[in-house]
Amino acid sequence: MAPSSVLHGDPLPTYDSAGFEGKKSDPELNLEKTTTIAEGSEKFKRLGWKRLTVCLIVEAIALGSLSVPSAFATLGMVPGVIMCIGLGLVAIYTSYVVGQVKLRYPAVDHYSDAVGLIWGRFGYELTGAMFAIFLVLLVGSHVLTGTIAFINIVDNLGMCALVWGVISAIILFVVALPPTFAEFAILGYIDFVSIIIAIMITIIATGIQASDAPGGLSAVNWSAWPQPGTTFYQGFLATTNIIFAYSFAICQFSFMSEMHTPADYVKSIWALGLIEIFIYTMTGALIYAFVGQDVKSPALLSAGPTVARIAFGVALPVIFISGSINGTVVGRYILDRAFPNSPIRYIKGKKGWLTWIGLQTVLTVIAFVIAEAIPFFNALLGLMSALFISGFTFYFPAFFWFQLVKVGKWNEDAKNIGLSVLNAIVLAIGLLVLGCGTYASVQEIVHLYNTGDVRASFTCDSSAYT
Repeated sequence: MAPSSVLHGDPLPTYDSAGFEGKKSDPELNLEKTTTIAEGSEKFKRLGWKRLTVCLIVEAIALGSLSVPSAFATLGMVPGVIMCIGLGLVAIYTSYVVGQVKLRYPAVDHYSDAVGLIWGRFGYELTGAMFAIFLVLLVGSHVLTGTIAFINIVDNLGMCALVWGVISAIILFVVALPPTFAEFAILGYIDFVSIIIAIMITIIATGIQASDAPGGLSAVNWSAWPQPGTTFYQGFLATTNIIFAYSFAICQFSFMSEMHTPADYVKSIWALGLIEIFIYTMTGALIYAFVGQDVKSPALLSAGPTVARIAFGVALPVIFISGSINGTVVGRYILDRAFPNSPIRYIKGKKGWLTWIGLQTVLTVIAFVIAEAIPFFNALLGLMSALFISGFTFYFPAFFWFQLVKVGKWNEDAKNIGLSVLNAIVLAIGLLVLGCGTYASVQEIVHLYNTGDVRASFTCDSSAYT
C-alpha cells in the first residue's frame, strides 16, 4: 500500500531524499475529483503556530504530569530537577530537528514517512506499526485513567468498574470525532486550563496539609538524593516517567501537515518545551517537598480523599481530551494510507464521515479491550514506551540530522562538529532508554506478579483500581 506522503496517484517511492517529491499530477484523476481533493486539502491547512502549540500541549501534558512527584521521590530532589530541565531541553532540540525534516520534505505527513526516507520500506512499515500501536495503547491508558477518576469521584466501590470503562471509552470516541487539528485545538484550551487547575489544587492542598502537620514543612521527609537501597531498575523506571512526559515529537509531523505556515513551528516547540519544563519541575519539586517519600502516583491521591475527588473532577476534561487526540492522529494516519487518492481521506461528504466514524469506533473498541484484558496494562504501556519513545524522541531525530538535515561533512566546520557531537549524545540517550527502559519495565512487570499487584481481566471490582 502506498504511503500517505506520496502525492495522489504516485507510484511507490524509493524513499531516497531526492525521490520523495512525487508526480505533480495524475491523468487518471478527473477534474471533479481533483477539485474535491484540493478543497479537502484546504480544510486541513488552517493550523497556525498558536494552535499547533495547543495541540502539542494536549498531546504532551496530561494527568501523567502528576506522576512526576513520585519520580522525584525515587530519584531525589536534585536529580529530579536536573532530569526535568535537561531532558526538556533535549526534547526541544529533537523536535526542532523533526520540524527541519518536515520543512525540507513537505510531503512527509507522518513519522513513518520520515523514517522511510532513511530506512526505506522496512523503516516505513516498522515505524508505521509502532506509531499506530503506541497511539492506540495511549487511548487505552486514558480509558483506564477515566475509570479510576470516575471511581474516585463517585466513591461507590459497589458499582461495576466496567461501567465506568465503557463510559470513558464512549467519551473518548465522541471527543475524537473532530477530524482536523485546528478544530481540535479549541478543546485544547479547556484541556490546558483543566490540568493547570488540577495541579494547583493538588499543590495547594498538599502544602496546607504539610504546614498543618506536626513539625510543619521542616518535618516532611524529602531528600535531595536517592534513598539508600534504591535499585538501578527503580531509578531508571522513575527516569522514564520523566522521559515519556516529553514525548511530543511522535505526532509533530501529523500536526505540521495542517499548518498554513510550517516554518512557524519553531515558536510552538519553544513555547511548549518551556511550559512543560516549568510545569513538570515545579509540580515535581513542590509536591515532593510537601508530601515527601509517601507521595502517590498520580500525586492528587496524596491530597486526601475529598480533595482528590475534587481534583479528579477538575481533571476529567484533560483525561478525555488528551486521550482522544491520539485516536484522531492514528485515525488520520490510517485514512491517509487507505485512501491516498480519495476525498474520503479528508472526511468529506457522507461516505467520508461514515468511514471516519466507523474507524474511530473500531479504534476505541480495540483500545478498551486491550486496556481491560491485560491485567498489567500500565506496565505494558511503560514497556511499549521504552521500545518506541526512545526512537520517536531520541534516536530517530539523531539519524534524521545526520542523514537528512546536516549540510556538508560532519567535521567540515565548528558548527557541524558541535552539532555532530550533540546528535551523537542524543543517539546514545535513545539507545540507553531503549535498552535500560525495556529492562526496567520488564522488571516492573515481574515485580507486579511477584507481589500480586495485578487486577483481573475485565473485572467489575472497583477496588482493584484504587
